[in-house]
Amino acid sequence: MRPETGTTPRTVALFATCLADLVRPSVAFASVRLLEAAGCRVEVPSAQTCCGQPAYNSGDRTHAARIARRTVRAFRGYEWIVVPSGSCAGMLRCHYGDLLGDDEGFGERVWELTSFLVDVCGFEDVNARWPMTAAYHDSCAGLRELGVKDQPRALLAKVEGLELAELPDAEVCCGFGGTFCVKYPDISTAMVRDKTAAVKSTGAGALLAGDLGCLMNMAGRLSREGSAVEVRHVAEVLAGMADETPPL
Repeated sequence: MRPETGTTPRTVALFATCLADLVRPSVAFASVRLLEAAGCRVEVPSAQTCCGQPAYNSGDRTHAARIARRTVRAFRGYEWIVVPSGSCAGMLRCHYGDLLGDDEGFGERVWELTSFLVDVCGFEDVNARWPMTAAYHDSCAGLRELGVKDQPRALLAKVEGLELAELPDAEVCCGFGGTFCVKYPDISTAMVRDKTAAVKSTGAGALLAGDLGCLMNMAGRLSREGSAVEVRHVAEVLAGMADETPPL
């Protein structure tokens, strides 16, 4: 059941994600900063690991279910579970029930970060300044599985000095797709090449998104093309950390 809009939970659990943990810890710290600014007390269960999506997408349901059961145990007792990734949040919210059957309503407690801030907390007090023109990419899982589109844009509109340049074909996949880029590298490369061309066409100095997998894919391609476009997770900008951390 969807919590009543505007209510502020007392305690939330952060699912930090593998990529934030191993590649970009600043995304997790930015998420904590934003959640605390929204009036939440944040806990990070130490027993959490991967969400199981790589195994699930590869057809390994046995190991995916094992990981899912471990995650459900690690987050038992929390009414709200917040994830700074549309992809991981989509896995937890939409696919655990398929894997586990009776998942104790686990999926209903999972929220993508910007959606939680806007739709649950009614958060508007963004205290950040970033004089930059930025384009925003909608990740496939966040957009199609969770309906995340307007929420990050509403929050970014409150960042002082930031101008949002709408990205052509913002809803088109960047070509990462988790294991897709490994299985179909030529198709994946063509897709990300189209995406970086769209980014450059806006004249934006930065590219933002809410999913580190997409961001790493696009950042890698932009770097290989010699582009100076900064690539960042939306949480880092909203938390006022854009000047504290280097771009991807």
